[in-house]
Amino acid sequence: MQFDDDARLDSGQVRDERGSGPARGGGLGGGFGGGFGLPGGRGGLIGLILTLIAAVVGVPLALTDGSGGTSNALSSSSSGDVSGTVSSGSLAAKCRTGADANVSDDCRVVAIVNSVQNYWTGFFAADNQKYPRAQTVIFSGATRTGCGTATSAVGPFYCPADRTVYLDLGFWQELKTKFGARGGPFAQAYVLAHEYGHHVQNLTGALGQSQSSQQGANSGAVRVELQADCYAGLWAHYATTTKDAYGRVLIKDLTKQDISDGLDAAAAVGDDRIQAQYQHRVTPETWTHGSAAQRQKWFLTGYQTGDFRSCDTFSGSV
Repeated sequence: MQFDDDARLDSGQVRDERGSGPARGGGLGGGFGGGFGLPGGRGGLIGLILTLIAAVVGVPLALTDGSGGTSNALSSSSSGDVSGTVSSGSLAAKCRTGADANVSDDCRVVAIVNSVQNYWTGFFAADNQKYPRAQTVIFSGATRTGCGTATSAVGPFYCPADRTVYLDLGFWQELKTKFGARGGPFAQAYVLAHEYGHHVQNLTGALGQSQSSQQGANSGAVRVELQADCYAGLWAHYATTTKDAYGRVLIKDLTKQDISDGLDAAAAVGDDRIQAQYQHRVTPETWTHGSAAQRQKWFLTGYQTGDFRSCDTFSGSV
């Protein structure tokens, strides 16, 4: 994956909170809108693994608004469009162009977030709708969110209560060492695009279709996660034509190897792969994300068709 050296980055879409720690106390609220779990970590789910080991034996899933209520689409937050409202000084200073994204993990996150959100902005605008941009927060250790206090062990996740994606960049290494993925820049892009898929679901109302008591291969939780994978593939289909605010394409090249790395990452976080590794048996009745094959299938569905309608994971079998 190669960024155009001259593309302009908008660092205001990403906030760097590393080293600051959570602003105040409070337990994990269980209101996370979906994401990736780490072995032994805790975090809220609709498909996100609460505790990876516990999740594979059947911990209930929950989607709340951070105050105990159920979150549903736009009603989960009244914050509106947060684009550009907070900017990390350090990111603004060092992440200015695509050339910076080609050599820096931090700036790569900024560039990917810009590309994903610019795609969805255009998609919604084509239907005469406004896309309220979500913030991405880079943190380390622990952070306070609208869904409760989370640690790095949660893995990347989206909180619908504050419309924010949270990410510890240490996850890129975890993806390789704990999940066995090859990693690489596009594997990182897949993860971020998946989380922004949950933001889109929050806007459309699909996120609320994952009920707190549901688990299993055909559950609402799995269908929500697979749709987010499809949305990640949909963005990838258009990634090399999505432009910055000045009309220059952000990502000028995606190779077959890039897509392969994305598919490899999708398979690595399949429920069957994780269960086989950590509980040494596969129990589909407790799935919350979908199998490796399902996750690859739905990413490819979005990528190959480029059609939003093809990402309907709520009709028929998955």
